Amino acid sequence: MKKLTRKVIWMFAIGQLGWSTLSAIVTNWVISFYQPDTEMLEAGQRIFLPQGRVILGLVTILGGIYALGRLFDAVTDPWIANLSDRSSNPRGRRLPFMRRAAIPLTLATVLVYWSPVDGESPVNGVWVLVMMLLFYLFMTVYCTPYNALIAELSGTQEELTAISTAISFTFIFGSALGYACPFIWGALTPSLGRVMAIRVTFIVLAAFALLCLLVPTFTINERDYVDIHPVQGNAFSSLTKTFANKDFRVFVASDIMYWVAVTMFQSGLTFFITSLMKLPETMNTILYIGMTFLSVLLYVPVGKMTHRFAKKSMITYAFCQFAVVYLVTALSRGEAGTSKGMVFGVLVMILAALPMAILGILPQTVVADIAKSDEVSTGENHDGMFFAARTFAMKLGQSLAAILFTSFATIGASSGFGYRIAAMCSFALCLLAALLMTRYDEKKVMGLLGVKKG
Repeated sequence: MKKLTRKVIWMFAIGQLGWSTLSAIVTNWVISFYQPDTEMLEAGQRIFLPQGRVILGLVTILGGIYALGRLFDAVTDPWIANLSDRSSNPRGRRLPFMRRAAIPLTLATVLVYWSPVDGESPVNGVWVLVMMLLFYLFMTVYCTPYNALIAELSGTQEELTAISTAISFTFIFGSALGYACPFIWGALTPSLGRVMAIRVTFIVLAAFALLCLLVPTFTINERDYVDIHPVQGNAFSSLTKTFANKDFRVFVASDIMYWVAVTMFQSGLTFFITSLMKLPETMNTILYIGMTFLSVLLYVPVGKMTHRFAKKSMITYAFCQFAVVYLVTALSRGEAGTSKGMVFGVLVMILAALPMAILGILPQTVVADIAKSDEVSTGENHDGMFFAARTFAMKLGQSLAAILFTSFATIGASSGFGYRIAAMCSFALCLLAALLMTRYDEKKVMGLLGVKKG
């Protein structure tokens, strides 16, 4: 096996820049595009989906589409992971999947926003549902093998931390590109109109993302760095073995709570800023970039802290601080034309930076630790399935978040009361995530890896 170099680590990390940009395009903007508030409609946004209708008295049409997409995505994760774990492709178990997924993933991302009827129509609802399902399918085909490589490329804790730090940089940069969209479409709107400006913006970013997706598939030879041993068994048996690991179940339970909380917060960020803090839509980008910049400054200190503190302790702390961020958001107030709302925005930006850095680096290293320790215990390598199982549970949480937020948003829409409920729900769930994380037995896991820590 060749030695893992810094160049290879960054070539690998560029792939995450690609998929995080595409993910941000869908995650950050699909709700505001298809379920706009008053301010967005006044800015020129058009309505494409039937508004105000609910299913079973709870779920909005968009919420149902979003949730079905995430549930479909969650179900396909174990299937794709099993195909990847069992692959005997001479070019490797992971990179061939990623290469095949890149182009269809990019196309599906763009087509989510190109609904066929230029106006409010149920036909658009069917279109968005189909495109969302394709988006999540091809995202899974790319990301599940990609995440498995995190554990397989790293031979030591130092290499694992280096990979996690690098992909955290590219993930947060891709997310920042997604949040920068209002500046791009704002410049294009006078000549194209708001809707077409948004679509053109997404095409440009998606083309950039496609190039990034392909970088690791053409620059890394998987067999140079990974000792490949395809596993046997179907997806169900492999998934069952993964969840037989008690520490993994504890971690996943905590992770679900966190992802419900953070997805509701991300989905509502634009609304929190415009409806609660009474700030312009573009402030969403400015505050997120500021938050990102502060977080990036903390990456190196966080990496060094992992040598002194248990990962469990750091993640638990991050959950608690995020809970504070959500509480501040729920209590935020603003007045149009004043700086009152900006005070809350800046406070959220500062408080969120450290937990963003911690949770950008450490959770995937915990999954890698558990996967490797499980291999020591059982003699079977299911790296792909461990990351897929974590993603499976995460997406179930995100599906619930989509249902909850789009439903909360209909409560007292003019006053923003529903947005406050969503933020308070995120606050409570993050505290629950912290409580569950304290049950993770890090000493046992690291002991199996021969690392005396935790």
